[in-house]
Amino acid sequence: MNTHPEVKFRPLTAPASMDEPGADDFREFTRVRNAIYREIAGNDDDAYTPEELLPHYQPSDEEIRHAWTVIRDGHVIGRVGVDMPLEEGSKTAFWLVELLEAHWGLGIGSAGYALVEETAREYGRTVLQSWAQHPDQPGPRLEPPTGFGSIPEDHMARFYLRHGYALEQIERESVLDLPASEATVARLLADAEAASAGYRVVQWQLPTPAEHAEGFAWMKSRMSTDTPMGALEFDEETWDAERVALHDKRVLDGGRTMLVTAAQHIDSGELVAFNELVIGGDARAASHQEDTLVLKEHRGHRLGMLVKCAGLTTWRRDIAPDSPRVITYNAEENRPMLDINEAIGFTPKAYNGAWKKVLT
Repeated sequence: MNTHPEVKFRPLTAPASMDEPGADDFREFTRVRNAIYREIAGNDDDAYTPEELLPHYQPSDEEIRHAWTVIRDGHVIGRVGVDMPLEEGSKTAFWLVELLEAHWGLGIGSAGYALVEETAREYGRTVLQSWAQHPDQPGPRLEPPTGFGSIPEDHMARFYLRHGYALEQIERESVLDLPASEATVARLLADAEAASAGYRVVQWQLPTPAEHAEGFAWMKSRMSTDTPMGALEFDEETWDAERVALHDKRVLDGGRTMLVTAAQHIDSGELVAFNELVIGGDARAASHQEDTLVLKEHRGHRLGMLVKCAGLTTWRRDIAPDSPRVITYNAEENRPMLDINEAIGFTPKAYNGAWKKVLT
């Protein structure tokens, strides 16, 4: 598999904590991850500390996660990962091959990808999917079958195409200047509150209160069925209070803070929309807006705007007043959610390609 004798793909064994023997390997794994993203984006907005990343590499009943550290001449230069969901009948695998740019073009990435396919086949997975950021540049461009957005045919795009992948979707990364958005958020929140009679805002910081665990679980399960995904394939996820508790534990064990803002239908008491905001241990770093969803049967009441603006208001006032910006991701064809983000003040920052291959 490996045509470079000086290159090794060393399986990653994640420690139970960063105080254990062997934690140095995970520290290096995290360092090179952050260095690669810094090369691509020019900033540390997506950086994690080892302590923040480690909970996501602990054993889980939700997925099988394999990871390798890429070592060349004794130095860590990249990482390879394959995640396989454990939903019943799942045939999907999600993967990454990431190298520092100085080591591109030597066949190391292709050797890492061979490891990806070999592992996927061992587990009987036939649908392989992966994401990569494609910084804008002049030259030929690729468009997905959704008809929304395009990316340059860059080094990473050529890598995917060479290995038999099709571009299926474009994902927009957007950024919001938190201090500059304060007046706009206040105005839009007032408008959304007036338009959403029959609903009220419910908020909590993790861990999720017991009275909201089942409702939150139902909304999280709908993320796998109610969001635009083009021809990408995702297993329908089953969430319950136990899975919510595990989700919360991963965030909290990493020293991160998450605020959930939900809309509750007053007559039924059901939670019908939600938004997540999260930040790591550095209160002056970028915040991230993670999942946002309005259940299909409750759309048309400005609930997306309601939960986003209510969340941003509490976030800036009470939780992360020193965070300068919020980062979020949306499918380029998800115009209803992009309309909300753009009205709030989010602007495009980067574009990611979603790639898919079906093994035969």
